[in-house]
Amino acid sequence: MPHEPHHHHGNPEDLTAYLAKLDSPDRDEWQKPDEVLRAIGIRAGQTACEIGAGSGYFTLRMAAQVGAGGQVFAVEVEPRLLIVLRDRLVAAGARNVTPVLGLDADPLLPRASCDLILIVNTFHHFSDGTAYLKRLVEALKPGGRLVNIDFHNRETPVGPPVEHRINRAVFLTYARAAGLKLAGEHELLPHQYFLVLEPR
Repeated sequence: MPHEPHHHHGNPEDLTAYLAKLDSPDRDEWQKPDEVLRAIGIRAGQTACEIGAGSGYFTLRMAAQVGAGGQVFAVEVEPRLLIVLRDRLVAAGARNVTPVLGLDADPLLPRASCDLILIVNTFHHFSDGTAYLKRLVEALKPGGRLVNIDFHNRETPVGPPVEHRINRAVFLTYARAAGLKLAGEHELLPHQYFLVLEPR
């Protein structure tokens, strides 16, 4: 998504403009959210989590996939975005989503609670990537998976400035240090890598 001036949480001062980019119809063309979730294979009754949930772009879709018997944790550090998300959850009748006001260094997720944790275009905001991933590993159930989707370290029509990006190899260094291993990879996105990880 195009870059905007950001405050310390990494979200822009102009919330309206930021939301317009997050929710742009054009985003579906390159983010392919439904294809992403099909590839991940979230099942009814599972507990999923989106880190950096924003206005609920993936959260609402995951809520539909896990169904009434499942749960979604929507972690966001920006209180204003959680207010937007709350209103969208009410409008959608999504009663299986728990919004979580996380800390910069801690998602505040219950231990061993998640079958799947999804991070999209967010990892570069973490001040200590390895420490944050370790917290996420603690939140995974036995057999749980973590998925990271982020922009390749090259010029693309959308996304943050190249100097703000964390490329695939560097991310995997953080992941290994946090006790994760690469379990799978999907090539369906034009501008982003799509990695599936699990604890070693």
